[in-house]
Amino acid sequence: MSVKPGSASALFAGPFALATLSAPDGPRFPALITPDGNALDLRTALGDDQLTVLSLLDRWDTSLPHLRALAADTGVSRTPIADLQVHAPVEPRQIFQSGANYRQHVIDLHVAHRAPGDDRPEAERRAEAAEIMDRRAAEDLPYVFIGLPSAITGPYDDVVLPAWAEKPDWELELAVVIGRPAYRVSVDEAAAHIAGYTIANDLTDRSTVFRRDMPQIGTDWLRSKNAPGFTPLGPWIVPAQSIANPDDLRVVLKLNGETMQDESTKDMIFKVARMVSYASQTAHLLPGDLVLTGSPAGNGMHWGRLLRDGDVMEGSVTGLGVQRTRCVAEATA
Repeated sequence: MSVKPGSASALFAGPFALATLSAPDGPRFPALITPDGNALDLRTALGDDQLTVLSLLDRWDTSLPHLRALAADTGVSRTPIADLQVHAPVEPRQIFQSGANYRQHVIDLHVAHRAPGDDRPEAERRAEAAEIMDRRAAEDLPYVFIGLPSAITGPYDDVVLPAWAEKPDWELELAVVIGRPAYRVSVDEAAAHIAGYTIANDLTDRSTVFRRDMPQIGTDWLRSKNAPGFTPLGPWIVPAQSIANPDDLRVVLKLNGETMQDESTKDMIFKVARMVSYASQTAHLLPGDLVLTGSPAGNGMHWGRLLRDGDVMEGSVTGLGVQRTRCVAEATA
């Protein structure tokens, strides 16, 4: 399925964004995208045949002024994005995923993921979820775990649903892109380490989130979240300077045209700077790394409707564009 960007007059906020593109049957290349839907090959513009979006992020402080100048240069020849293939905008070294970071979402998941043998009424489990959330917010302990770069796919690519995944679900999220190494940075320092933002759909197979053979061991994120293609990413990286307030963006996911998720990042328990700071207390965040900030309410488990063969997901975040992916059931012998 070939899904192209929409024809809206502005594809994203601000004067430019970064993308990874290719001509038909050609190699991938880093591109500067303008809101009117045109692309500039940055290998040629910056005189570096080995250039990638990741290498631009590796030297973000010096890259950014050049990118601004190129975006403002109306005399530079550009190519319509419609003539090119759009890939995931960056190949990160590390992915930091977060869970239980939207108040309503936490309540919904707590109810949906009933532990084996937990026969308490729904109202009691919802009240427990609210209490846990309040305690977490007070103690300032976000829930962060590790994802695999091999799970990333493009923003318009088909998503293969593995035959073993009994309950595949969507989780649209705001993703932070690191632009300066960060280790043990404070909340106040975190913004200086962010290059920009993009969209991630952190798919999850709900049937394998918990180990049924060993309930005491907890969650199995390798199995439930890291199948190839389970993290559609992009389409663009929009520089942080173009997003006035990442803690007030609208996150919307539509399934076959029907709105399933529609929430503001205001509902996040831990805001963007707190998530970046928290991850950096343990890990050394590198340029190009992703910090996924969690998914709002409205997942398939909430609606009692999981992903199926042929479903089309359309995800948008204010100022960051739109991704569209079709679900395809894995072929079985």
